[in-house]
Amino acid sequence: MWFWSGLVLAAVSVGLGCWVLGGPWASHDGKKSSSRLSLWWPWVLALAPWCARWVTWSMRRHLQQWGPRAGLSDCWSPERWLAARVLVAFCFASAMLVALLAGVLPILAWWLVPGGAVLGYCVLNQRLYAQARQRRFVMMRELPFLLDLLTLCVEAGLSLPVALLRVAEHAPEGPLRQSLQSACALERTGVERSRWLAQWADAVDVPGVYSLVLSLAQAERLGMSLGPLLRAQAERQSSERFARAETLAMQAPVRMLFPMVLCIFPCTFLVIGFPIAVKLMQANF
Repeated sequence: MWFWSGLVLAAVSVGLGCWVLGGPWASHDGKKSSSRLSLWWPWVLALAPWCARWVTWSMRRHLQQWGPRAGLSDCWSPERWLAARVLVAFCFASAMLVALLAGVLPILAWWLVPGGAVLGYCVLNQRLYAQARQRRFVMMRELPFLLDLLTLCVEAGLSLPVALLRVAEHAPEGPLRQSLQSACALERTGVERSRWLAQWADAVDVPGVYSLVLSLAQAERLGMSLGPLLRAQAERQSSERFARAETLAMQAPVRMLFPMVLCIFPCTFLVIGFPIAVKLMQANF
């Protein structure tokens, strides 16, 4: 009797759990979402209204600053980003709790549950920073070629707005071209050129783009010719790119020293010293 009652209660509990957890997925229409994270996007949308009241202005400024730098999609509003962080924190804490109950971890390590929640809450922000650094490095490599194209367009007789549009259309595919396309789209909405150029520089966070925007603003105020200015900017960015490559090449031996000492040298000493040790042991016996 008790066995069958417990079995029925377990079945009811599993059904209720599946209904609660699967409710957002069942009611979600995948065609209305522009996110590629289709597996957990319904739960993000379901939790976002509950997280909206906890979103602070600091969180909004943080996402507004780092979202474009990391290439984050426009569908990520601050409340959805907070909901995603809460979901990841819940998953990390649940994994630690299951490991504790299953005996994989000692029961005295209960502090791993809140620790896992804190780690899960912070992991998305760290991923955002890492992606922003990676995109910044890629855009620094793409900038010299983009400046060469812009210089050719201006020297061919095109005005600066038309040259920027042509570069945004025909430059090689990459994050810098995507950011320039998004920035050029602002001019069609009536935003001043100096303003959307400044927004573009803040979005990409590349020193060369800051220098380019300042030079263009100064040339527009003073009525300077853009051809020689852009040519100088392109040559400067090319020389800086080669200087960064030389710096990375000089750092390579230092970075290889640790794996050599840790992995290669012990194996070499083992291969050389093992036959000698065997001969010495045989001679003693």
